[in-house]
Amino acid sequence: MTAEPTASPALSPEVTARWQARFRAPRVSLPDWAQDAPHRNLYASDVSGVVEQYAWDRETDVHRQVTDRPNGTLIGTLSPDGETIWWFADTDGDEFGIWMTQPFPGGPDAVAVPEVGPAYPAGLEVGRTLVAIGRSTDDGSELWLAPHGGTPRVIYRHTDPASVDALTQDDQLLVISHSEPGDPRYPALRVLRTADTTEDAPAVVAEKWDGEGLGLHALEFGPLPDDRRLLVSHERRGREELLIWDVEADTETEIVLDLPGDVTAGFYPDGSALLVGHDHAARSEIYRYDLATGALEKLDTPPGVVRGATARPDGTVELAWSSSQLPPVIRRADGPVVLSVADEEPPAAYPVEDRWVAGPGGDVHALVVRPDGPAPYATAFLVHGGPESADDDSYRARRAAYVDAGYAVVHVNYRGSSGYGSAWRDALTGRPGLTELEDIAAVYDALLAEGFLDRERVLLTGGSWGGFLTLLGLGTQPERWTAGIAEVPVADYLAAYEDEMEGLRAYDRALFGGSPEEVHDVYVRSSPITYVDAVAAPVLVVAGANDPRCPIRQIDNYLEQLEKLGKDHEVYRFDAGHGSLVIEETIRQVEVALAFALRHVKP
Repeated sequence: MTAEPTASPALSPEVTARWQARFRAPRVSLPDWAQDAPHRNLYASDVSGVVEQYAWDRETDVHRQVTDRPNGTLIGTLSPDGETIWWFADTDGDEFGIWMTQPFPGGPDAVAVPEVGPAYPAGLEVGRTLVAIGRSTDDGSELWLAPHGGTPRVIYRHTDPASVDALTQDDQLLVISHSEPGDPRYPALRVLRTADTTEDAPAVVAEKWDGEGLGLHALEFGPLPDDRRLLVSHERRGREELLIWDVEADTETEIVLDLPGDVTAGFYPDGSALLVGHDHAARSEIYRYDLATGALEKLDTPPGVVRGATARPDGTVELAWSSSQLPPVIRRADGPVVLSVADEEPPAAYPVEDRWVAGPGGDVHALVVRPDGPAPYATAFLVHGGPESADDDSYRARRAAYVDAGYAVVHVNYRGSSGYGSAWRDALTGRPGLTELEDIAAVYDALLAEGFLDRERVLLTGGSWGGFLTLLGLGTQPERWTAGIAEVPVADYLAAYEDEMEGLRAYDRALFGGSPEEVHDVYVRSSPITYVDAVAAPVLVVAGANDPRCPIRQIDNYLEQLEKLGKDHEVYRFDAGHGSLVIEETIRQVEVALAFALRHVKP
């Protein structure tokens, strides 16, 4: 038993250099461009070793670092005229802060709207004549309007989650999402007239709610000067689909596409077509949908995952793409690389194989990666967070590091994952954690029967919700796991609920069926600390001191119980929030995790 990580058998210098090179290879996000000055772009990159915001003038090809903070800057956007950069200033990854501005050519930072106090961000829409800002605190949500040269005012306030979502090109209409029907997972939409809306007298233009269990998400308004078309994501047929809502006429047109997976979209700049993203079975495709003819044209992209795509004013499409083997690239759909900050390509990684396994709630999709050599393998189950997320066929440096170290890797898109329909995503309601672990167990059993894994050498690991599932799995399925690594996890759900940000408390109330006061036993049943006595495997816990999502006190509660019970455990703490934007810190965390794995689960 130890409180801090100890030394471990080292990987060879060649293997160590290879996995670290994947993390150190600089990455960039898909550039955001100013609507009225499309040559002015903003992107995030870790080229400095820390994720920061960068300005890029395409006419001069000049790149400039905008922010420079010890723990990085993740969120930024541009004003429509391209003159001003907006970026969010939190403290050491705690996600609580204020919006700052900086001139695009460079200059001093300024507090964007001093009247809007520090909070968790809940949307930002920067218009030509005003700005809409959403903020969330322990008291709930506030939405503000700040006219240029005018007095900022609160236009909406509620104890449940709400956000600013989209603004018309002429700044006259703003759409907000809200949770007044009762479940923040399935928001409703409200359109407000910005000129005269106030908190006490909202100028409501239109409302839309699809009913219990059916969410609506505003994607964007049409790009024309007087456009009143709002592109909306709905799930009326059990998956994410599209509709266009004319908010002034209050009429809608569903976009019915013959595609099996979830879809999202954005307008082409001339407003005549949609750029459609389609996610299905851990891969992505993109399409052009002609609004006049209904023609759907597939754009030619390699197999893999598209993390974002945008149509430029000249009609070209740019996207962020990677595959399990090939690293991320910002490229045009027709091939040419648009933006790269790396001097050389990082090492290639490993292909994933698909598995479909019969589970208690339906077929479970898993992805597996084989190391060199024959089966059965020492195996690492890398469990994704969210839970409304999914593992896919994208480039993952962490996955590849485990394979480099000699492990097979298994990803399970358990019930609760996104991309497999609404019913699959919502199936864990009322029984979170235990539901997902049933699906993980089904995949485990199938791979054991296949001879893929060695049951004496199986690691369970994940971050955030995946860390929660790791600790819960170690306590409820101790016979399955040789060791566990839980990164930034929920460990004591009652304490986590008390300390986490209000938006997550609202999410938990919906997921569990109420607050801990209302459904205490449900929280206890799904809390890892309930089962700490049964933990038999050594466990490593990685925790962020400033984490607002999985706060440190509830992790310490769990660690204290491990210590009291004499359980074999280690802990690694870092001075940031829900993960780190500092590359060397991330590498250090992976080093600690691999060292722990190599000591307890021999490849």
